[in-house]
Amino acid sequence: MCSLCPVPDRRTVLRALGVAALAPTLTACEVEDYIPNFIPERQVLAMSADTWAKIRAATPLSGDTGRTEIVRGIAGQVLRAQGRDPARWDVRLFASAQVNAFALPGGRIGVFEGMFRVAENRDQLAAVIGHEIGHVDAHHPETRMNAEALRTMGLRVIQVALGLADVPFAREITAVLGAGTEFGLLLPFSRRQELQADRYGLFAMTRAGFNPEQAPKLWQRMDAMVPARGPTFLATHPAPAARIEALAAMIPEARAAARS
Repeated sequence: MCSLCPVPDRRTVLRALGVAALAPTLTACEVEDYIPNFIPERQVLAMSADTWAKIRAATPLSGDTGRTEIVRGIAGQVLRAQGRDPARWDVRLFASAQVNAFALPGGRIGVFEGMFRVAENRDQLAAVIGHEIGHVDAHHPETRMNAEALRTMGLRVIQVALGLADVPFAREITAVLGAGTEFGLLLPFSRRQELQADRYGLFAMTRAGFNPEQAPKLWQRMDAMVPARGPTFLATHPAPAARIEALAAMIPEARAAARS
Protein backbone atom coordinates (compact mmCIF):
# COMPACT_ATOMS: atom_id res chain seq x y z
CA MET A 1 0.00 0.00 0.00
CA CYS A 2 1.01 3.64 -0.52
CA SER A 3 2.82 4.89 2.56
CA LEU A 4 1.04 8.25 2.28
CA CYS A 5 -2.44 6.81 2.55
CA PRO A 6 -4.03 5.75 5.84
CA VAL A 7 -5.75 2.38 6.20
CA PRO A 8 -9.47 3.09 6.72
CA ASP A 9 -11.23 1.54 9.69
CA ARG A 10 -14.24 -0.76 9.29
CA ARG A 11 -16.79 2.03 9.71
CA THR A 12 -15.08 4.17 7.07
CA VAL A 13 -14.91 1.24 4.67
CA LEU A 14 -18.60 0.44 5.03
CA ARG A 15 -19.53 4.07 4.65
CA ALA A 16 -17.35 4.42 1.57
CA LEU A 17 -18.78 1.31 -0.02
CA GLY A 18 -22.31 2.56 0.44
CA VAL A 19 -21.55 5.96 -1.03
CA ALA A 20 -19.49 4.47 -3.86
CA ALA A 21 -22.43 2.32 -4.85
CA LEU A 22 -24.70 5.37 -4.97
CA ALA A 23 -22.11 7.78 -6.37
CA PRO A 24 -23.16 7.56 -10.03
CA THR A 25 -26.72 8.57 -9.11
CA LEU A 26 -25.94 11.36 -6.63
CA THR A 27 -25.30 15.00 -7.38
CA ALA A 28 -21.98 16.57 -6.38
CA CYS A 29 -23.58 18.42 -3.51
CA GLU A 30 -25.18 15.27 -2.10
CA VAL A 31 -21.97 13.28 -2.32
CA GLU A 32 -20.21 15.96 -0.27
CA ASP A 33 -22.57 15.28 2.61
CA TYR A 34 -21.43 11.70 3.01
CA ILE A 35 -17.90 11.16 1.75
CA PRO A 36 -15.09 10.31 4.15
CA ASN A 37 -11.71 12.00 3.84
CA PHE A 38 -9.43 9.58 2.01
CA ILE A 39 -6.61 11.86 0.94
CA PRO A 40 -3.87 12.74 3.47
CA GLU A 41 -3.03 16.41 3.95
CA ARG A 42 0.56 16.00 2.85
CA GLN A 43 -0.61 14.48 -0.44
CA VAL A 44 -2.97 17.42 -0.95
CA LEU A 45 -0.15 19.87 -0.26
CA ALA A 46 2.15 18.03 -2.64
CA MET A 47 -0.50 18.16 -5.38
CA SER A 48 -1.06 21.84 -4.65
CA ALA A 49 2.64 22.59 -5.04
CA ASP A 50 2.71 20.64 -8.32
CA THR A 51 -0.41 22.41 -9.60
CA TRP A 52 1.03 25.80 -8.70
CA ALA A 53 4.32 24.99 -10.44
CA LYS A 54 2.48 23.93 -13.62
CA ILE A 55 0.40 27.09 -13.65
CA ARG A 56 3.51 29.21 -13.10
CA ALA A 57 5.27 27.42 -15.94
CA ALA A 58 2.34 27.81 -18.34
CA THR A 59 1.38 31.41 -17.53
CA PRO A 60 3.87 34.28 -17.23
CA LEU A 61 3.69 36.63 -14.29
CA SER A 62 2.37 40.12 -14.89
CA GLY A 63 4.91 42.82 -15.57
CA ASP A 64 2.54 45.44 -14.18
CA THR A 65 4.14 46.17 -10.81
CA GLY A 66 1.38 48.57 -9.81
CA ARG A 67 -1.39 46.04 -10.22
CA THR A 68 0.75 43.32 -8.67
CA GLU A 69 1.18 45.41 -5.53
CA ILE A 70 -2.55 46.13 -5.45
CA VAL A 71 -3.36 42.41 -5.50
CA ARG A 72 -0.74 41.57 -2.88
CA GLY A 73 -1.81 44.46 -0.68
CA ILE A 74 -5.48 43.46 -0.78
CA ALA A 75 -4.66 39.82 -0.09
CA GLY A 76 -2.44 40.79 2.83
CA GLN A 77 -5.11 43.02 4.30
CA VAL A 78 -7.78 40.30 4.07
CA LEU A 79 -5.47 37.61 5.44
CA ARG A 80 -4.41 39.74 8.43
CA ALA A 81 -8.06 40.47 9.22
CA GLN A 82 -8.59 36.71 9.38
CA GLY A 83 -5.65 36.21 11.73
CA ARG A 84 -3.46 34.76 9.00
CA ASP A 85 0.17 35.62 8.26
CA PRO A 86 0.42 37.06 4.71
CA ALA A 87 4.12 36.20 4.65
CA ARG A 88 3.14 32.52 4.51
CA TRP A 89 1.06 33.04 1.35
CA ASP A 90 2.36 33.26 -2.20
CA VAL A 91 0.22 35.81 -4.06
CA ARG A 92 0.75 36.30 -7.79
CA LEU A 93 -0.78 38.32 -10.61
CA PHE A 94 -0.63 36.42 -13.91
CA ALA A 95 -0.29 38.03 -17.34
CA SER A 96 -3.46 36.65 -18.85
CA ALA A 97 -6.64 38.24 -20.16
CA GLN A 98 -8.70 35.58 -18.40
CA VAL A 99 -11.27 36.94 -15.98
CA ASN A 100 -10.30 34.48 -13.30
CA ALA A 101 -8.78 33.93 -9.87
CA PHE A 102 -8.12 30.93 -7.65
CA ALA A 103 -6.51 29.81 -4.40
CA LEU A 104 -4.79 26.53 -3.56
CA PRO A 105 -4.11 24.71 -0.29
CA GLY A 106 -0.78 25.58 1.23
CA GLY A 107 -1.22 29.34 0.89
CA ARG A 108 -1.27 30.20 -2.82
CA ILE A 109 -3.43 32.81 -4.53
CA GLY A 110 -3.50 33.51 -8.25
CA VAL A 111 -5.27 36.43 -9.92
CA PHE A 112 -5.33 36.98 -13.68
CA GLU A 113 -4.97 40.47 -15.15
CA GLY A 114 -8.34 40.07 -16.85
CA MET A 115 -9.99 40.44 -13.46
CA PHE A 116 -9.14 44.14 -13.59
CA ARG A 117 -11.54 44.45 -16.54
CA VAL A 118 -14.39 43.56 -14.22
CA ALA A 119 -13.38 44.83 -10.77
CA GLU A 120 -13.85 48.59 -10.71
CA ASN A 121 -12.07 49.14 -7.41
CA ARG A 122 -10.06 47.53 -4.62
CA ASP A 123 -13.21 46.61 -2.71
CA GLN A 124 -14.44 44.44 -5.57
CA LEU A 125 -11.03 42.77 -5.87
CA ALA A 126 -11.17 42.13 -2.12
CA ALA A 127 -14.47 40.32 -2.61
CA VAL A 128 -12.85 38.01 -5.18
CA ILE A 129 -9.73 37.35 -3.13
CA GLY A 130 -11.70 36.84 0.09
CA HIS A 131 -13.96 34.39 -1.71
CA GLU A 132 -11.00 32.33 -2.93
CA ILE A 133 -9.37 32.28 0.50
CA GLY A 134 -12.71 31.08 1.84
CA HIS A 135 -12.63 28.02 -0.41
CA VAL A 136 -9.20 27.06 0.93
CA ASP A 137 -10.03 27.68 4.59
CA ALA A 138 -13.21 25.59 4.25
CA HIS A 139 -11.18 22.76 2.64
CA HIS A 140 -13.42 22.79 -0.41
CA PRO A 141 -10.67 21.62 -2.83
CA GLU A 142 -10.04 18.54 -0.69
CA THR A 143 -13.76 17.81 -0.49
CA ARG A 144 -14.12 17.96 -4.27
CA MET A 145 -11.09 15.73 -4.72
CA ASN A 146 -12.52 13.10 -2.39
CA ALA A 147 -15.92 13.28 -4.09
CA GLU A 148 -14.43 12.84 -7.55
CA ALA A 149 -12.14 10.05 -6.37
CA LEU A 150 -15.11 8.24 -4.89
CA ARG A 151 -17.19 8.60 -8.03
CA THR A 152 -14.31 7.48 -10.24
CA MET A 153 -13.55 4.45 -8.09
CA GLY A 154 -17.21 3.41 -7.90
CA LEU A 155 -17.83 -0.29 -8.36
CA ARG A 156 -14.12 -0.98 -8.74
CA VAL A 157 -13.61 -0.17 -5.07
CA ILE A 158 -16.53 -2.37 -4.10
CA GLN A 159 -15.15 -5.28 -6.09
CA VAL A 160 -11.72 -4.92 -4.54
CA ALA A 161 -13.14 -4.53 -1.03
CA LEU A 162 -15.31 -7.61 -1.34
CA GLY A 163 -12.44 -9.68 -2.67
CA LEU A 164 -9.77 -8.69 -0.15
CA ALA A 165 -9.68 -8.38 3.62
CA ASP A 166 -7.18 -5.52 3.39
CA VAL A 167 -8.92 -2.88 1.31
CA PRO A 168 -6.20 -1.17 -0.78
CA PHE A 169 -7.82 2.24 -1.05
CA ALA A 170 -4.41 3.85 -1.31
CA ARG A 171 -3.59 2.17 -4.63
CA GLU A 172 -6.98 3.06 -6.12
CA ILE A 173 -6.87 6.65 -4.96
CA THR A 174 -3.29 7.12 -6.10
CA ALA A 175 -4.27 5.94 -9.59
CA VAL A 176 -7.19 8.35 -9.69
CA LEU A 177 -5.09 11.26 -8.48
CA GLY A 178 -2.61 10.57 -11.25
CA ALA A 179 -4.80 12.79 -13.43
CA GLY A 180 -2.98 15.68 -11.77
CA THR A 181 -3.89 19.34 -12.04
CA GLU A 182 -7.20 18.90 -13.80
CA PHE A 183 -8.43 16.27 -11.39
CA GLY A 184 -9.29 17.91 -8.14
CA LEU A 185 -7.74 21.13 -6.90
CA LEU A 186 -9.29 23.32 -9.60
CA LEU A 187 -12.58 21.50 -10.09
CA PRO A 188 -15.75 23.61 -10.02
CA PHE A 189 -17.29 23.86 -6.57
CA SER A 190 -20.88 23.08 -5.66
CA ARG A 191 -23.51 25.76 -5.10
CA ARG A 192 -23.32 25.28 -1.37
CA GLN A 193 -19.55 25.62 -1.37
CA GLU A 194 -19.81 28.76 -3.49
CA LEU A 195 -22.28 30.28 -1.03
CA GLN A 196 -20.01 29.36 1.89
CA ALA A 197 -17.08 31.05 0.14
CA ASP A 198 -19.26 34.06 -0.64
CA ARG A 199 -20.12 34.44 3.02
CA TYR A 200 -16.51 33.97 4.14
CA GLY A 201 -15.28 36.49 1.57
CA LEU A 202 -17.92 39.07 2.46
CA PHE A 203 -17.21 38.85 6.18
CA ALA A 204 -13.44 38.81 5.63
CA MET A 205 -13.39 41.86 3.36
CA THR A 206 -15.65 43.79 5.73
CA ARG A 207 -13.46 42.94 8.72
CA ALA A 208 -10.46 44.07 6.67
CA GLY A 209 -12.01 47.50 6.14
CA PHE A 210 -13.36 47.08 2.62
CA ASN A 211 -16.88 48.09 1.58
CA PRO A 212 -19.14 44.98 1.49
CA GLU A 213 -21.64 46.81 -0.74
CA GLN A 214 -19.16 46.27 -3.56
CA ALA A 215 -19.37 42.46 -3.40
CA PRO A 216 -22.80 42.08 -5.03
CA LYS A 217 -21.88 44.85 -7.47
CA LEU A 218 -18.89 42.83 -8.62
CA TRP A 219 -21.10 39.82 -9.34
CA GLN A 220 -23.59 42.04 -11.15
CA ARG A 221 -20.80 43.28 -13.40
CA MET A 222 -19.57 39.73 -13.90
CA ASP A 223 -23.04 38.54 -14.81
CA ALA A 224 -23.51 41.42 -17.25
CA MET A 225 -20.36 40.41 -19.12
CA VAL A 226 -21.60 36.90 -19.91
CA PRO A 227 -23.32 37.59 -23.26
CA ALA A 228 -20.39 39.60 -24.59
CA ARG A 229 -17.31 37.84 -23.26
CA GLY A 230 -18.24 34.88 -21.10
CA PRO A 231 -15.64 35.36 -18.33
CA THR A 232 -13.74 32.20 -17.43
CA PHE A 233 -14.51 33.00 -13.80
CA LEU A 234 -18.19 32.29 -14.37
CA ALA A 235 -17.45 28.79 -15.64
CA THR A 236 -16.57 27.79 -12.07
CA HIS A 237 -18.23 30.65 -10.17
CA PRO A 238 -21.81 31.02 -11.45
CA ALA A 239 -23.51 34.28 -10.51
CA PRO A 240 -27.29 33.95 -10.72
CA ALA A 241 -29.54 36.70 -9.44
CA ALA A 242 -30.37 34.64 -6.34
CA ARG A 243 -26.71 34.53 -5.39
CA ILE A 244 -26.34 38.28 -5.76
CA GLU A 245 -29.43 38.77 -3.61
CA ALA A 246 -28.02 36.41 -0.97
CA LEU A 247 -24.81 38.43 -0.79
CA ALA A 248 -26.72 41.68 -0.42
CA ALA A 249 -28.83 40.18 2.36
CA MET A 250 -25.70 39.20 4.32
CA ILE A 251 -24.20 42.71 4.34
CA PRO A 252 -25.83 43.92 7.62
CA GLU A 253 -24.62 40.79 9.43
CA ALA A 254 -21.13 41.22 8.00
CA ARG A 255 -21.00 44.84 9.19
CA ALA A 256 -22.20 43.85 12.66
CA ALA A 257 -19.59 41.09 12.87
CA ALA A 258 -16.85 43.51 11.83
CA ARG A 259 -17.81 45.90 14.64
CA SER A 260 -17.85 43.21 17.33
